[in-house]
Amino acid sequence: STRESPYKTRHLPRAPRASLCVFIDEFYGPWVQIDGTAEVVSLPDAMEPLVDYYRRIAGEHADWDDYRRAMERDRRVLLRISIDSAGPDRKG
Repeated sequence: STRESPYKTRHLPRAPRASLCVFIDEFYGPWVQIDGTAEVVSLPDAMEPLVDYYRRIAGEHADWDDYRRAMERDRRVLLRISIDSAGPDRKG
């Protein structure tokens, strides 16, 4: 999830390659990087996937109407990455 306005979001449709690195809370330790083709899903199509994304991360929201208004106000989008590769295949 990100906003519509940053360069990364605006440039992805013309150059849809993306990488995502995931670390644990501490910088040194296990990590994974995925590389793939990214798709920008904008509102209104992104709304229900954004709700699903929130639920998976944080559980139920106290006020889903307020959450939806915030997503619209912030012009949130969802980035979907089709994974082409992931690694490392050992501890990094």
